[in-house]
Amino acid sequence: MSQREVRLSGESSINASLFDLWRQHTSSLLEWFNEKRKAGRRFYLKVFLIFALINLACYWWALVTAYPGYITGHKWEEFFVMGFPVALMGAVFDSFSLAVTLYIVKRALASANNGRYVAYLSIDIVIAWLAALWVLFAFVLSGWIVSLLLQRPETFAFRTDLYQGRLWEAWRNPFGYENIRNIYFGVVMGASALLPTLCHLFLAARSMLRWAFARLAPATR
Repeated sequence: MSQREVRLSGESSINASLFDLWRQHTSSLLEWFNEKRKAGRRFYLKVFLIFALINLACYWWALVTAYPGYITGHKWEEFFVMGFPVALMGAVFDSFSLAVTLYIVKRALASANNGRYVAYLSIDIVIAWLAALWVLFAFVLSGWIVSLLLQRPETFAFRTDLYQGRLWEAWRNPFGYENIRNIYFGVVMGASALLPTLCHLFLAARSMLRWAFARLAPATR
């Protein structure tokens, strides 16, 4: 690259606004994802399986770190088997949220107004909140199914009341020891749903740093 090209590149970086850089990074990531999608066979099936493995890993990490006694207790079979339907249901939500996120990103990049751009990307925060409700539903349904498979039948209403009770107790007293463990467990289980939001924050922070450095250290002429 010639000295003139370096100078012009530096000047364009300085003159580019923070949102211009943010849009460029978001657009590059979207293009990379589309290239992977077009190049790979059965792409969405592979994505689903990856999400299932992530959810299963999160389940076991949360179980081992928050409730290690459940693994060796008298209901260890229940907690072992329950990880699989929970992981599959988590993968269903994550795959759906990925499709929604891609649509949101396309609409955000197409918007001319920076406020709309941020508003579109902020929708992923709502998706992350919905993921918490989905995790709760996944545990209710999975626990009920596993109780039938292991011939320890419980009613669906019982499982619902059980987890709703834990949710309200955590809301009322979030700093109680048992409630902290439940909250931690829920946060770990919803980690995969936070990936789009974390990705947006990472791109925003990266753009902000590049924008700031371009002004603090302008290109030499």
